[in-house]
Amino acid sequence: MSSVCSKSNLNFRRKLADFQPLLNDHEQDDEESQQQQQIVVEKNCSRRIASLDVFRGLSIFLMVVVDYAGSSLPVIAHAPWNGLHLADFVMPMFLFAAGVSLAIVYKKVQNRYEATWKAIVRAAKLFLLGVFLQGGYLHGITSLTYGVDVETIRLFGILQRIAIGYIVAAMCEIWLPRQTVRKDAFLRNYIWHWCAVFFLCAIYIGLTYGLYVSDWQFKDLYSFSSLVSEYGTTTHSVKCSVRGDLGPACNAAGMIDRFVLGIDHLYQKPVYRNLKECNMPKGGQLPEASPSWCYAPFEPEGILSSLTASVACVIGLQYGHILTELQGHKDRLCNWSFLSVLFLVLGSLLALLGIPLNKSLYTISYMLVTSAAAGITFCILYLLVDVYGWRRLAFGLEWMGKHSLSIFILVTSNLIVIAVQGFYWKAPHNNIIYWIVSHVVKK
Repeated sequence: MSSVCSKSNLNFRRKLADFQPLLNDHEQDDEESQQQQQIVVEKNCSRRIASLDVFRGLSIFLMVVVDYAGSSLPVIAHAPWNGLHLADFVMPMFLFAAGVSLAIVYKKVQNRYEATWKAIVRAAKLFLLGVFLQGGYLHGITSLTYGVDVETIRLFGILQRIAIGYIVAAMCEIWLPRQTVRKDAFLRNYIWHWCAVFFLCAIYIGLTYGLYVSDWQFKDLYSFSSLVSEYGTTTHSVKCSVRGDLGPACNAAGMIDRFVLGIDHLYQKPVYRNLKECNMPKGGQLPEASPSWCYAPFEPEGILSSLTASVACVIGLQYGHILTELQGHKDRLCNWSFLSVLFLVLGSLLALLGIPLNKSLYTISYMLVTSAAAGITFCILYLLVDVYGWRRLAFGLEWMGKHSLSIFILVTSNLIVIAVQGFYWKAPHNNIIYWIVSHVVKK
């Protein structure tokens, strides 16, 4: 019996050996097909997304429009305090684009320490460039001189905010683990990213509503007041003694910036001077009867508001995950639309519950609504450019998006304006820039 079994086993093994090459061939074919599919996926992911460049270009274009036309068209300039104007959507678009790009750059991290160092260096360069461009070193088109007193240099600005959001989102992408629950379950797959989001929002809420803002004073060299000190400066007093105030005078964000950065290093021309309470005429100086806080500097890109701005960058990172991990246009658009609607509903609900839409404080409601607007805009551009193939129509915006940092430098430093201003007719004031300022801006 044992001999019969051994013979049958031997025959079975021989037959199996005959079929084994065929099985191996099928397995090799499957492996080769999987490798080919993986190569195709990687090529698609590494290919530059045209709609993302168009989105960046649109952000730069809107920045130029609101910067140069905002003074003559207040409806597109920044809202004086609460509310949303066209200019209030520009910064969230920059942060959103930075987050999406991070998901592409750090899709495969081979060495976390090396990736961390590169992210830190890039953020530091961006931060220092922002200090140079917006710190007061360049004096603008009305004065061709340059230089700034380091005791009054502005430390925070647009590029600095992007740098902070960039490094926070990069650290989340590099170090926080990813859980593969399901391929399209992005909320659960990146649960630790959302934990970081809730943590930052919790700190923001705790400081905004929990810090006690006491009465404070500041000195102003450029205003008129009856309180003049022995050094010839004007001293203003602001009465607060409150917690959780979201007004321009007694908010926790301003107190933190005054304490950490110093009041001389804040933005000297805050947008809230356009409020009715300040009674500032168009293009003029503040009247003497204005409230004392109207004269105070305020940093709209300050420390506390950078927390929620970083959250906006992490939100953009989640859109980037959808872009890199899903290949179908329909799947991408469905997931992006779901997130956008979710953020829009949550932000609108918070606004109805009493948290105002405020860009200067970068409130959570503002962060959610503007992130949703950025997501919807990106969906529309992706549909038109990458799905329907209308890329040629957006060629100008795509070019601006590919050179967004260079254009930002030229615009914020006024180099383009100064170059155009150098060509005049018979007299230096007969130039196109002077004509635009005198006939359009100051009209």
